[in-house]
Amino acid sequence: MSTQKSATQGDEPFTFDDLAVVMGTYNEAEAIGTVLEDIDSVTDGRAEVVCVDGSSDRTPEIAREHGATVIEQEPQGYGVAVREAVLTPERPIVVTTDCDDTYPMERLPDFLDEVNDGADVVSGDRLYYGADEMPGMNKLGNELFALLASALMGKRVHDTTTGMRAYRREVVQKIAWTENTGLSAELLMRPLMRGYDVRERPIEYDERKGETKLDPFSGGAAIAKSIVRVALEERFR
Repeated sequence: MSTQKSATQGDEPFTFDDLAVVMGTYNEAEAIGTVLEDIDSVTDGRAEVVCVDGSSDRTPEIAREHGATVIEQEPQGYGVAVREAVLTPERPIVVTTDCDDTYPMERLPDFLDEVNDGADVVSGDRLYYGADEMPGMNKLGNELFALLASALMGKRVHDTTTGMRAYRREVVQKIAWTENTGLSAELLMRPLMRGYDVRERPIEYDERKGETKLDPFSGGAAIAKSIVRVALEERFR
């Protein structure tokens, strides 16, 4: 999508030993164990896992049992938790995911390959394959968010609110992240508008385990406002 390149790790390719998988968790006891087992299986147990948790159920206990680092935080919203999760690890590659078992952890090697090929951000496009397991209203909303962001940025994107992305740590450390509900869109838009090498890649999307925490109307309005605000801030930065 753009041409600016980040510095690479010398001549050595990144491996799973350089990878941290991070997520915000809130009452996801039903799914978190499966997600962490999948990460462990795909990366041979070599990836660091960080959960920023505000749960009242057994989610943090299950996460610790699976070897994750758990940072407990009072519930303050999606973006506050994910921002903390993204900025915590010291490994050079950070991958965000959700803890509801909707995202394909088997694609982690593909994301790492893209970073080794020069990408600064690799963003999973859930809509490419149809996202049939996504509720219809959510799918329509995500398509509209992508059109809105594309129009404001002058650059075509297809899934602004995906929860699965890989970032070079230096990118997330250099940018001041300000959004909460709209953080997913911000994490794509600011790097893209600043000229980093941002690539969207199709991923599969599965039905979530457990109940969704986001109200589609108030949450959708907050995301749309974030998209407009971030685009304007970056244009006049």
